[in-house]
Amino acid sequence: MKGIGEEVLRTEDDRLVRGAGRFADDLRFANAAFAVFARSPHAHARIRAIDVAEALAVPGVLAVLTGGDAAVRALAPLPHAIGTSKAGADVPLANADGSERARTPHRVLPDDRVRHVGEAFAAVVAESHDVARDAADRIAVEWEVLDAVTRASAAMQPDAPLLWDHVPGNLALEAVIGDPAATAAAFEAAAHRVAFRSHVQRVTGAHMEPRSSAAAYDAATGRFTLHASSGIGVVAMRDQLAATLGVDPALVRVVAPPDVGGNFGTRNALYPEFVALALAARQTGRPVRHIADRTESFLADYQGRDLEIEAELALDAEGTFLAFRSTNTSNVGANTVSYVPLNKGAQLMTSLYRVPAACVAARAVMTNTPPTIPYRSAGRPEAMYAIERMIDLAARQCGFDRIALRRRNMIPPQAQPYRNPFGVTYDNGAYEAVMQRALDLADWEGFEARRAEARARGRCRGIGFGNYIEGTSGIPRERAEIAIDASGGTIDVVVGTQNTGQGHETAFAQLVGGLLGVPHTTVRIRTGDTDFVSAGGGSHSGRSLRFASIVFRQASEEIVLRARSVLAALAGRPLDEIAAEDGLFRVAGTNRVATLFELARQAEDGAGLPAPLRGPFRAVADAVTAGLAFPYGAAVCEIEIDPETGAWEIANYVSVDDVGRALNPMIVHGQTHGGIVQGAGQALLECMHFDDSGQTLSASLMDYAVARAGDFPSFVTDLSEIPSANHPMGFRPGGEGGTTPALGVTINAVVDALAHLGVRHVEMPATPPRIWQAIQDARARQTISGGDSQ
Repeated sequence: MKGIGEEVLRTEDDRLVRGAGRFADDLRFANAAFAVFARSPHAHARIRAIDVAEALAVPGVLAVLTGGDAAVRALAPLPHAIGTSKAGADVPLANADGSERARTPHRVLPDDRVRHVGEAFAAVVAESHDVARDAADRIAVEWEVLDAVTRASAAMQPDAPLLWDHVPGNLALEAVIGDPAATAAAFEAAAHRVAFRSHVQRVTGAHMEPRSSAAAYDAATGRFTLHASSGIGVVAMRDQLAATLGVDPALVRVVAPPDVGGNFGTRNALYPEFVALALAARQTGRPVRHIADRTESFLADYQGRDLEIEAELALDAEGTFLAFRSTNTSNVGANTVSYVPLNKGAQLMTSLYRVPAACVAARAVMTNTPPTIPYRSAGRPEAMYAIERMIDLAARQCGFDRIALRRRNMIPPQAQPYRNPFGVTYDNGAYEAVMQRALDLADWEGFEARRAEARARGRCRGIGFGNYIEGTSGIPRERAEIAIDASGGTIDVVVGTQNTGQGHETAFAQLVGGLLGVPHTTVRIRTGDTDFVSAGGGSHSGRSLRFASIVFRQASEEIVLRARSVLAALAGRPLDEIAAEDGLFRVAGTNRVATLFELARQAEDGAGLPAPLRGPFRAVADAVTAGLAFPYGAAVCEIEIDPETGAWEIANYVSVDDVGRALNPMIVHGQTHGGIVQGAGQALLECMHFDDSGQTLSASLMDYAVARAGDFPSFVTDLSEIPSANHPMGFRPGGEGGTTPALGVTINAVVDALAHLGVRHVEMPATPPRIWQAIQDARARQTISGGDSQ
């Protein structure tokens, strides 16, 4: 039997490597029709008229839906969970003047105007995908093209086009957290002040499996069924879909496919297409499928990041941090789908360092781009990027050692739990020990010899370091049901969180098996269908194991108590003489022993047992766990650059992450590897580009640079296990640690490689042309100033 800490091989991998996975596009529906969405070619335009007559005349077309149809207009706006303190955030952002954050009406199909390129304005349903696509091209639209704006800072200018009449100046939220007065006073007294300005660029999920979904309608019962992947969970998706359709949630079933080809947050909200499919299924009387192509996903999927940062750090003469302040301007796109990234990043801007005074002005701005949403480690990579870049800048500007500067200001164990200047209380951790472990694994002390060797070859070699802390939350309610199949020798576990590639099928079975003392191979995890999942919050914000483990343990303890009680009754002994150990139940002082399945069979038989103990072994646990969890860690990136071309090569990458307790270390290491690639890939490659008119310039894999395996070395990863004081089993989330420090540590390495040439900073993505240009600019500055470069 495998328990906590064992490296159990992933059960799901066998079918996946054999091509036997079941993704959304693998699902088959009898007599299905196909939907294609007509999408806006303009970033901002009024819809003056739509003529669908030619589209309807195409043979095989079953229906065309537009925003002007009565059935579509009757739909409510999509009820996005934009983010509140009820979801676990310690410091909910609110407008400084006390007004509510803006909420824009996200319509299924707009009837007035479109607000980003790729926004769907009509849906064509036909006998085949090709027929639907041909018909969609025949929809005639009279457009009034309007000015567009795609950058948050530009959208706040007085002459910027207004996206929504009820959002003056396109400013959806303007909040201030921390203590501005104390911060200003500390800056006045500071010996050193360091300023930093940067843009954390927009990225997209670039899933292996583009977004696919299908809907059906049963006219006899009035029930809708939606098949779609989502990280918020089938229960939340059902409730949101029902609210938009205006029906009772009992009349909506949501099913998530067993396997998902990528998520990381960009699938964690209701999409307009899902509702349109349900409406089309009701109208046509047939199941309706939608299979997004790659360009469609680039244009219309929710996207991530996009934060402009202006920050300052104040230090005394010895390097002690005195104060921090910043203005964080988030580009939330054309609709207010989520404020969570802005919220979570703002409240952790000082990371795991002691900063007596701080304040952050947090602004959310509407632009003519797809909406942004929490994307792996929402908001925290941006925050860690800012503080870690500033520490490196401070070290160079003020003459401090960059590692010693971090040590001097790190929160020590004796100060924990620690309340940061924004009111967030961290639990516990060995921050400096983890930092030192990363330095040792990276051979930090031996780096200068490697740098000298690289320079002898005409290459610039740099090393970057970064600490991080996260504040993960997520929907706080989770529910688990455990049922023992005595005759089959198996255990069914129903849980509300669901797999989006993290290995739950294996890890959750491993945990429940360990709690019950049975082989994990006897445990079957069932998720992703509202026909049997009644509550729970899906998989996002590092919540899955954190919350599932609590209800698994509660339900398992109830099962174990039931088994002990049955054996006590059969043996005629008091309960305290029945022990449960290593999967066996023993009567003290005797050689009588029974397994869980044997006792379950006897309970089902009922002979010799009182009525309360008869019947199947079943248990339900339902818990709400508020507050945040705080994973933390450190990373080191070593990079080599050709100064003549700007081409880079990552020579080494080390990540040490504290997950409290590692349920399955192998799976955690795998998640760390993927997380590093997502973070470093953004730092060096990925970017959603828009031109001045709002056209997307990176809407294919020819133009959007996704990191590849050949771009990275073999990673060195290690786990720290300091049990969290905030969790009854000590777990901290472990799926986002690789990503959270990667932006800052990678750019720190790039700048360290080029610092001797006079390069102070390189904006992301640090592509070879951008690095080459930074070198040329630095050389030009030195020529003007009469300096010299090595």
